Amino acid sequence: MTRIAGVAGNRGRNLCRIADREPGGATLAVMLATDPAAPALDAAAERGIPTEIVERGDDESDAAHEQRLLDRLDGYDIDLICLDGYMRVLTSEFIDDAPLTFNIHPSLLPAFPGANAHEQVLASGVSVTGCTVHVVTETVDGGPIVTQETVPVYGDDDTGSLKQRVLTEAEFAAYPRAVQWFAENRLTIEGAGDDRRVRVEGDTGGIGGDGEDDRSDTGSAFPSRRVTSTERAAELRYGENPHQAAAVYADRTTDAASVVDAEQVNAGAKGLSYNNYNDTDAALGLVREFDEPAAAVIKHTNPAGCATADDLATAYDRALATDPMSAFGGIVALNRECDAATAELIVESFKEVVIAPGYTDDALAVLTGEENLRVLDTDGFGPEAGRFVETPITGGRLVQERDTQALSPDGLEVVTEREPTAEQVEAMCFAWQVIKHVKSNAIVLADGTETTGVGMGQVSRVDAVRLAAMKADEHAEGTGAAGSVMASDAFFPFPDGIEAAAEAGVEAVVQPGGSVNDDDVIAAADDLGLSMAFTGQRAFRHD
Repeated sequence: MTRIAGVAGNRGRNLCRIADREPGGATLAVMLATDPAAPALDAAAERGIPTEIVERGDDESDAAHEQRLLDRLDGYDIDLICLDGYMRVLTSEFIDDAPLTFNIHPSLLPAFPGANAHEQVLASGVSVTGCTVHVVTETVDGGPIVTQETVPVYGDDDTGSLKQRVLTEAEFAAYPRAVQWFAENRLTIEGAGDDRRVRVEGDTGGIGGDGEDDRSDTGSAFPSRRVTSTERAAELRYGENPHQAAAVYADRTTDAASVVDAEQVNAGAKGLSYNNYNDTDAALGLVREFDEPAAAVIKHTNPAGCATADDLATAYDRALATDPMSAFGGIVALNRECDAATAELIVESFKEVVIAPGYTDDALAVLTGEENLRVLDTDGFGPEAGRFVETPITGGRLVQERDTQALSPDGLEVVTEREPTAEQVEAMCFAWQVIKHVKSNAIVLADGTETTGVGMGQVSRVDAVRLAAMKADEHAEGTGAAGSVMASDAFFPFPDGIEAAAEAGVEAVVQPGGSVNDDDVIAAADDLGLSMAFTGQRAFRHD
């Protein structure tokens, strides 16, 4: 276990954070201060951390005082010293005799060294600052850099606001990181003199500059650290609910079609709400799945219906027919230029937003005549969406690869005595692309390349089956559950889901397989005369 000695000049907030977080299992073994009134001493005592006060005599030399500091550390078995607000240049004798020593400086060294870093930053006019954790040497703020963290400098910043942001958004991240690297034996200091550099094992970018997956070389497709920047594109009327403030931020590094960058062609209509952005992004992601003309209607990020066809108007008509009641007030996404025929169908019932990669003049005339319909033009689809997606959680962010799986007939393993027909195989592949965009537990019923019922967000897979069948039988127009193909985003743990599907009239099933009860589920499908195929991979969507 790494034992740290903290040397604080005042409040020692970085040292307290390290003590609370114990990065890499490191513990703060003792807190030292030269001022007996330093608040860091009380903060350490509250945490049960031993404290030492080493006041400096009026005529005491630097070397003599530093030797007394080192003497006080005897018996604590210290591996690392961390300075926090200790505003003195240490002598070479101390550096030679002491364990490795870190300091944190409130700027991005080598810029703005020494005292008054925040004042220097504001006077310079730079738009970005941050902090630096470095190895202490006899040179002021000149030791090898261990790590850095950035924060923006805003036009209305003063010294107080900038200091607070650097502390809480930069220092509180960088110092524990540096300590963790040390505790995990990942730091190596290479070179000599002014050419010394700190190397960190595993501090890799994950994805190379060519965009290729470097996992074989680095052990991970994910970078060890992420520095991202977004710009506030707009303040919204409110968030998910009227009592929540909200804004949308833009990532200017992506060229993929997005709701953030889409032009609202009817500028006179009201702007998008928080929920509009969220739902429209989900709709756009779904229609991107298909090469054929495709339309989707989204409600609360779930598909109310989706279809592909030889022409866009037919695709939209079939998508809407899945659940026209739920589609009321929904979001429409198209993957082709919207023509007048499709536009006429869209405005037959109330929709919040329509998004497409272009519109004919006749289509625009129809759509912009609707007062409360927002019409968004992505101006094409551009490249594929980014490789990674992320979800904020309290205290961090979850990052994963985007689910780009695309099911083909060759990827199906038929496991029942009854073989699916060619039409059922086509429906299986279509339903699988849709189900990736349905909240788990998810069930999609399909007839050819149109949805007929969607069961989403259920905690019971059997309930998801029953919901999809109910939607198909009671809400769908011109179709129903009977004769449909059913897709499940994860395996059936018991035969009851298959039995519920058969009772509703489902004739074929596609699911991942992999349950310990697969044999029982397959036997149930055989007894009920269903065909069933496994994909070998699931398609959960939880966010």
